[in-house]
Amino acid sequence: MAHYQVNKTYQEINAKIKKGQAVVVTAEEIIDIVRQKGEVEAARTVDVVTTGTFSPMCSSGALLNVGHSHPPIKMARAWLNNVPVYCGLAAVDIYLGATEPTSDDPLNKVYPGEFKYGGGHVIHDLVAGKTVHLLAEAYGTDCYPRKKWDRHLTMNELTDAILLNPRNAYQNYNCAVNRTKKIIYTYMGPLRPKMGNANYCTAGQLSPLLNDPYYLTIGIGTRIFLGGGVGYVTWPGTQHNPVAPRAANGLPLKPAGTLMVTGDLKQMHPRYLVGVSLLGYGCSLAVGLGIPIPLLNEEIAHFCGLSDADILMPVVDYGEDYPNATGRVLTHASYADLRSGVIEVEGQRVQTVPLSSLARSREIALTLKKWIQEGAFLLGEPVELLPSCPRGEYCPPRAGGVAEIS
Repeated sequence: MAHYQVNKTYQEINAKIKKGQAVVVTAEEIIDIVRQKGEVEAARTVDVVTTGTFSPMCSSGALLNVGHSHPPIKMARAWLNNVPVYCGLAAVDIYLGATEPTSDDPLNKVYPGEFKYGGGHVIHDLVAGKTVHLLAEAYGTDCYPRKKWDRHLTMNELTDAILLNPRNAYQNYNCAVNRTKKIIYTYMGPLRPKMGNANYCTAGQLSPLLNDPYYLTIGIGTRIFLGGGVGYVTWPGTQHNPVAPRAANGLPLKPAGTLMVTGDLKQMHPRYLVGVSLLGYGCSLAVGLGIPIPLLNEEIAHFCGLSDADILMPVVDYGEDYPNATGRVLTHASYADLRSGVIEVEGQRVQTVPLSSLARSREIALTLKKWIQEGAFLLGEPVELLPSCPRGEYCPPRAGGVAEIS
């Protein structure tokens, strides 16, 4: 068991938050504090570090209960604004996936497809207070005799609306290039031939799981900023891979941890849940997510003190290596270099393009900071931390499959 000079508890920090005495800084602000004061003094001085990220997170969706009709219906097939929803639940429970396109979308028949509207856009419209069209069909039963339901509704008319995202906030991720001779269209955006651009997707030193690489404070029950409201970590996200290879500083060198998160969609804001159209690939949802990290000890302060220059992202060829699941990494680029606008890959200078919004990620971290300072947001102590690789040990890559964007 580690012996720390600083040992705080969630209860102590929450008591300070209630009294308005907690010292709260963002994940960018803590870096200079650690450099100037050292890890021990930073842990003594600062109580909470706030993080933030805003980027496309495909594994997202909403669990909705639309309320019962008169006479009642057990929906077998349904659409919201012509986007198919999943009805294999109870009578009027449906799940709306962020990447589901409209029924009449030409997809990639007209290549590259534009995917102008899908599940992520419906979620945004609901949160924005817009009216959406529900069409439902059923086979009819003795207790649910109705066979068709056609109506318009708003968020306020839904009995329940829950954002339920199986995989968000990927810890590190690929930087995508294309070494082939033709343009390709991917979930990382269009990639020009002969490494004409390098697209990346993370908030770097603001990113939640990069500030707690071994999940020392993050687990089931952690309270978070989600979509402009309050949400919770409910489970490790799908494809959670804590044993990805790590650098000497503990940060993963490949896609690693993920989060399953949920929250009340009715309390969220359209600024932080935005429908996305990815040319030639499909629809998605840009999600705003932030996690407060309590500085319980100096080890946590150490990890929060790591900067963009310390974060190494794998550069992967999406023209050949990714679709063929070779697992090959061309090189690693620091997040600081990616943010500079140009990286070097195989002796070639390549222009970089972010898919995440750094400005909105900062906004999320600052908003969460304000909530805590005002006593409106207390820390949720996890009942169980996320599965993790042992600290200080090399974690070999897990066999199987290719990772997908969160």
